[in-house]
Amino acid sequence: MAKTNSITQYFAENLAEILSVKIAGVYPEFPSSDYIGVIKNKCIGLSYTQRVELHADELRNALPANFKDAVEILVSVLGPENTEETGMFKYFYWILPIGKFVEKYGLADFDISIKAIEEITKRNTGEYAIRPYIRKYPERTLEILHAWALSENFHLRRLASEGLRPKLPWASKLDTYVENPEPVFAILEILKEDERKFVQKSVANHLTDYIKVNPEPTWTLINRWKKSANKNTQWIIRRATRKFV
Repeated sequence: MAKTNSITQYFAENLAEILSVKIAGVYPEFPSSDYIGVIKNKCIGLSYTQRVELHADELRNALPANFKDAVEILVSVLGPENTEETGMFKYFYWILPIGKFVEKYGLADFDISIKAIEEITKRNTGEYAIRPYIRKYPERTLEILHAWALSENFHLRRLASEGLRPKLPWASKLDTYVENPEPVFAILEILKEDERKFVQKSVANHLTDYIKVNPEPTWTLINRWKKSANKNTQWIIRRATRKFV
């Protein structure tokens, strides 16, 4: 995705064309012309986030009605994983409607959807798609996120933190653990010495969120972490508290 003043323009019929080519390659019955035409007509005047949702809704109309069949098609077009910490929006922006598709239409199919989110986040991000699952299935999803925090894949480790943030930008607030953040902090404990800056930034931003929504236990955690000699933990603390000290 080339540099621009607005990302909105990338989510019109041009994205419909990209998705149509990819999907029709594995699902020849995909109504590409209809899909492109509907997106072209309906996207006028819509914001970036509204356009992402429009694509997800029209994919729902164009793909098999059975969610499992539809999501298998979508996952099959994701392509190679992103091996870098950057590029999720520059090179893999076209995956955002697929994440929205799982977010909106997969809640009744937990296992299938979680696996799809796992694959999505290795290229783009599952931080938005995972949030309805945290709300509806808090214990099951927390167990998955705990496992991802221990993963060798740094994208999954980042999602273990990013998906649980209570004040994630461009997402609705997640209040599930605000009053009792200990289950979330247990995951951050796993990540506090992570070598990847990508993960460190998420943990730091996560702590910043919690300073705002429930400061007392968060400062207790931070003060305990300050005793650590680990350079990554110290970097996380400095970034998390930079606006408060």
